[in-house]
Amino acid sequence: MRVTQLELTNFRNIENAVVRPCDGVNIIYGDNAQGKTNLLESIWLFTGCRSFRGAKDAECVNFNSAKTQLSLDYFGEGREQNLLLSIEKTRRFTRNGIVLSSPAKVMGAFLAVVFSPVHLSLVKDGPYERRKFLDVAISQLKPKYAVALSGYNKALAQRNILLKDIVYHSELYDTLDVWEEQIAFYAAELIVQRVGYVNRLRDFTTEIYGGISNKKETLDIAYEEACSTGANKKEEIRAGMRDLLRAARKTDLATGSTSVGPHRDDLSIQIDGLSARSYGSQGQQRSAALALKLGEAAVIRNFTGEQPVALLDDVMSELDTSRQNYILNHIKDWQVFITCCDPRSVKNLKYGQAIRMQNGAIV
Repeated sequence: MRVTQLELTNFRNIENAVVRPCDGVNIIYGDNAQGKTNLLESIWLFTGCRSFRGAKDAECVNFNSAKTQLSLDYFGEGREQNLLLSIEKTRRFTRNGIVLSSPAKVMGAFLAVVFSPVHLSLVKDGPYERRKFLDVAISQLKPKYAVALSGYNKALAQRNILLKDIVYHSELYDTLDVWEEQIAFYAAELIVQRVGYVNRLRDFTTEIYGGISNKKETLDIAYEEACSTGANKKEEIRAGMRDLLRAARKTDLATGSTSVGPHRDDLSIQIDGLSARSYGSQGQQRSAALALKLGEAAVIRNFTGEQPVALLDDVMSELDTSRQNYILNHIKDWQVFITCCDPRSVKNLKYGQAIRMQNGAIV
């Protein structure tokens, strides 16, 4: 999969730009706050996912405009394709001339992985960031997962509202069954998909981290259920989750929130048997996060047969020469977009092109 042309109109500080990248490594360089990360963000949005910076849709629109328009020409699934994205109050996608009914419909059409400084939170922060990583990664591969996740979150929100209302309206107690049934149904789908994904991801991340660390350390990951049903088949997980929810009712009524379910699960990340979050150095944590993202790309390629586009935001400047060399060698056959302030930070790159940005424009 590769981008052949990108057009941007009124996207953040970029009023108008046309980018025709090469098939290999594209270095986007310039001073800070010139629009380098904005360019990467615009490409990422074509995956159908939200901004990797956590921005709301409205924040992507240029201050002097009410609407942004993006166009992506790319080669994927053996043919040239086009995606259009307009952002006004909401996002609207058009794929090959056909308007899509929702952003979820575009998931799986254009595949990419992104790594930026914010992704250090994968290792440094709490379970929420790691669950989000799994949810985004799986949704690209299996769009139906995103539907199940949305269903789960809605049912969970309804149960939490009900837990608070029952204190004042005890007659509502029996309606817990309805929402717990829905939570259990969607929870089984999420858990099965997450466990399967982590099992695929593990082999790739272990190998990649070994390369980054020059085989001096070992990375291992595992999916951790906060409250396990002890089952691994979907129907058994569903029944077990239903039992766990019922058993937790007394506690949940006291707190007004649901204490069991995949919304409390985590991804364990260990280096040489110790928690990377608690005991890893800053360099180890960065390398672990990068291994997870490069492993995500490997899973996509293995699952779909398509090599995703790699978006690396200000990564190379934080790595020593040996780690830079490994990353560049690992991605040499990919289409890659790398942002940096000084193109000499990737001086070992032999093939590719450099794109300079200044004040939101390509110079």
